[in-house]
Amino acid sequence: MISAYPLSWPPGFPRAKSRESGRFKTSLSTALKNVEGSLRLFGADSHKPVSGIVLSSNVTLGRSRPEDPGVAAWFTWDGEQICIPVDRYATVEANLQAIHHVVEARRVELRHGTLALVRATMQGFRALPAPPGKSWREVLEIHFGSVTRHDIEASHRKLSKVRHPDVSGGSAELMIELNVARDQALKEVG
Repeated sequence: MISAYPLSWPPGFPRAKSRESGRFKTSLSTALKNVEGSLRLFGADSHKPVSGIVLSSNVTLGRSRPEDPGVAAWFTWDGEQICIPVDRYATVEANLQAIHHVVEARRVELRHGTLALVRATMQGFRALPAPPGKSWREVLEIHFGSVTRHDIEASHRKLSKVRHPDVSGGSAELMIELNVARDQALKEVG
């Protein structure tokens, strides 16, 4: 379960150390429409529908300019979970627009290449499993036997308040570890 908020950044993708302003002249709502539209068209062009789209970011009600403007577009295509993460730019809308252009580049590959070429380039965006290390129980600090979805979500919410990159002492890496642990736990619990 990937969350739209807070940002669910995929393991294995480094975060930007500094951000550019970008030259995109688009609003947040237009950038959202562009990404959703390009994903829909990509699915139609490839004859492999795109489903389960989650645009994950730190944008929330009343907060459209978060300190961390990264965006990760999660979706399923051709039987694989894919994630296109971008945090190169200083605004959420610029990072969304960059994702739109990445998807449009895959559409160009379809027009001028083959489905096999696109499958090969999409392999780089496959959502990777969590790196080896702590179990989800350790990360979520759940040390009792039977666990419910409610227990997992409650622990995730509590720990997000201290591990989120916008909080003193938090970091993107800690939040990634927490999100991956929550996803593993929910998958295991069912």
